Amino acid sequence: QVQLVESGGGLVQAGGSLRLSCAASGLTFRNYAMGWFRQAPGKEREFVAGITWGGRTNYADSVKGRFTISRDNAENTVYLQMNSVKPEDTAMYFCAAGQYFSLRLGEYDYGGQGTQVTVSS
Repeated sequence: QVQLVESGGGLVQAGGSLRLSCAASGLTFRNYAMGWFRQAPGKEREFVAGITWGGRTNYADSVKGRFTISRDNAENTVYLQMNSVKPEDTAMYFCAAGQYFSLRLGEYDYGGQGTQVTVSS
């Protein structure tokens, strides 16, 4: 049974930092592309960042230069380092695993339950 469990969310002031983690189990993690998505109230779910099994990264324009995605294949974990956060980064953040990198959540094979990030102004 595949599980993706996100953690690290919380309340942070604008300009601050958070590091989200997504721990994977039940799959051969090193063979999967991983993505982070987010959904704010009243908005559609959107792509945030992705990393291929080979380590190539991709970011949404809205987070480029502020967020960094990384993976630790020994720990079966993908991270999202969030720096210089803004109130508009407030959302539920989800991780997803797929055989191929995609900007579309529906093309991933597995997803987590999410962790809430709230940025105060």
